Amino acid sequence: MNIAITAASGQLGSAIVNALLDINPKENIIALARTPENAKALGVEVRSGDYNNSAQLAQSLQTVDVLLLVSGMDAPDKRIQQHRNVIHAAKTAGVKKIVYTSVQGAEENTAFSPVIQSNRQTEQDIPESGVDWVIGRNGIYIEPDIEYIDSYKKSGEIANCANNGKCGYTTRSELAYAYARMLTESKHNGQTYNLHGESMSQYQLADYMNLAFGTSLIYTPMTVEEYQQDRVAELGDFIGTVIAGIYQGILEGKADNPSHFNLAAGRAHIGWDKYFTDLKQSLA
Repeated sequence: MNIAITAASGQLGSAIVNALLDINPKENIIALARTPENAKALGVEVRSGDYNNSAQLAQSLQTVDVLLLVSGMDAPDKRIQQHRNVIHAAKTAGVKKIVYTSVQGAEENTAFSPVIQSNRQTEQDIPESGVDWVIGRNGIYIEPDIEYIDSYKKSGEIANCANNGKCGYTTRSELAYAYARMLTESKHNGQTYNLHGESMSQYQLADYMNLAFGTSLIYTPMTVEEYQQDRVAELGDFIGTVIAGIYQGILEGKADNPSHFNLAAGRAHIGWDKYFTDLKQSLA
C-alpha cells in the first residue's frame, strides 16, 4: 500500500512522514511538496504537489493508494478550490482513501470562522468524491507557546482574550502518531476525530510554562478588541486578526471539545504534566 503525504516539507507533514517510517517501509511512502527540493531530507520518494495544479497532482498521485491531505495555508476562499484540486486529482489517479487534517474552532462570528468554514466544506467534499475517508480535527498546537517563551519572559505574562476558556491543545508529534494509524488502519474509515489532549485554561498554561522554564509568568486576560489590536500591531492585519479569532473561539468554549485521540491513535494523548516535565528535563 503506497501512502502519499501532501505539504510534506511543512512541520506537520514532515512529522507524519517520520511517524509513518516507524511502521511502514520507506519504499511505500511518498512525500508531495510544492517545492520538492525542500522535502529531500525526509529520505523517501518526493514528487511535485502544488495544490493549484490539478493535472500535475494527478500525475504525482499515480500508484498512490492512500493520501493524506494537509489543510492548505491560503485564504479560505482559495483554500476550498485548492483542496478540490487535490481531491479531483486523487480521484483521477485512482486513490482509494483520503485522510484530511482539519481543525477545531468557532464556526461562526469570529475572525477565524472563515477558516473553520473552509475546512468544513472540504470535510463534505471528500466523502462526496466517493473515496474512503477519515477526518482529523486538530486541536491547537502547543509548540508556538513554547517558542514564544522569550517574549513571555520579557513581559512576565501570558496575555490574550481566552480568559477562563479551556483549549484542547496538542503537539505535532502526537498528531503525527495518530495520523499514521488513521492512514494505515481501515477501522478508522468514515470517522471524524477531534485530536487533542486534556483541555486546559490559560491560567493552567502559565503554571505549566513556569514548571518547564522556571519562570514566574502570570496570565492576564484581555478583551477581544484589545487582543486583536495587540496582535495586529505585532503580526499585521491578516494574521493578527485571525489569531485574535482563534482565542475568541477559546473564550467561547469552541476549542474545548470531547477528544477522540485514543480511538484514532490506539493510546492516550501525552499528559501535560509529563510533557512539561520532559520539556523541563530537556532544558536542564
